Amino acid sequence: MVFIVHLLMEKICDMPDKQHMENVMNKHLGKTDCFCYNEKVAGFSPEKYSIHCEKENKNIPVQLMIMDCVKIEKPVMDEISAGQLWDCPDGMEILEKCKYQVIATDFMASGLYYKDRAEMLVDYIEALAELYPECKAVVFETSKKMFTREAILDCSVPKESRFIYYAVNVRFFNIQGTDDMLIDTIGMSTLAMSDLQYHFHDMNPDTVVNHAYNLLSYIYENDNPIKSGDTIDGISEDVMSSDIKWKLQYEDSLIQPVREVIDVNMSRYASGVRNDT
Repeated sequence: MVFIVHLLMEKICDMPDKQHMENVMNKHLGKTDCFCYNEKVAGFSPEKYSIHCEKENKNIPVQLMIMDCVKIEKPVMDEISAGQLWDCPDGMEILEKCKYQVIATDFMASGLYYKDRAEMLVDYIEALAELYPECKAVVFETSKKMFTREAILDCSVPKESRFIYYAVNVRFFNIQGTDDMLIDTIGMSTLAMSDLQYHFHDMNPDTVVNHAYNLLSYIYENDNPIKSGDTIDGISEDVMSSDIKWKLQYEDSLIQPVREVIDVNMSRYASGVRNDT
C-alpha cells in the first residue's frame, strides 16, 4: 500500500522554489500546508485529506513528501518490468539517459477512503509533472508503469479513471514451451485491492487486456465486491457477452511479485489448474 513515484532526470536539478511549489500544489490539490521545506525535502499536507486517529480522537493530515534530486544508485526498472513498457515506447532509451531522480511519496495516506486517496494521488502526480519541467518520465514504483512527463500533462482520460490509467499496469507474458499466455495487473494494492490474473490460450490477448481494464473499473467503482465463486461476463467473438460466464477465484499470483489476485477462469480458453478444481 506504499505509494512511490520516480521522476527521471537527465541532469541533476535543484528543489523548486518554495513559493512556486506551494502555488502548484494549491492549484492541483486545493489549499495545502507546506510543513517543511529545505534543499533535501519538501512536505505538504492538503487540507481536505486527513485520517482520524481514534487514540488521540483527532484528525491527522496526510503528508505528501518530495525528496531532492539524487543520482540513481539502484535500477528503477527490473528486467521483467522493462519488457512491459507499453505506455512509454521510448522507455528504455529514457532509462539509459536518465541518471538522476526525484522520489515522491505519500505518508499516512493508507487510511483514507480508497477513492479519496486515488483522487489525491492523481492530483499529486499531475502537480509533480508541472513542478519539474526537467523530468523526462515518471515511473510508478509498485506497478513499474512509465509515462513521459508530456503524456501526463496532456492526459485526456476522464479524471475518475486516471488512477488506474496512471498507476495500474496490465502485463502480458507468453509461457515458454507452450501456447499459453498470461495477463495480469499490478498496482491495485496501493488502494488495498486485489489485482487480476488471466491464464489462457487461443484468444486475442488485446481482447483480454480490454476485459481486464473493464473488470478493474468495476472493482474500483464498487469497492471490490467480488467473492471467490462469483462470475463475470466472458468474451465471445472479441466482445463481452452476458451469455458466457467466467468464474472468479482468489489465488496466489503465478508471476512475481507473489500476491493475492483475482484469477479469471476463462472456461474453454483457460489454462492451468485452479485451487477449486
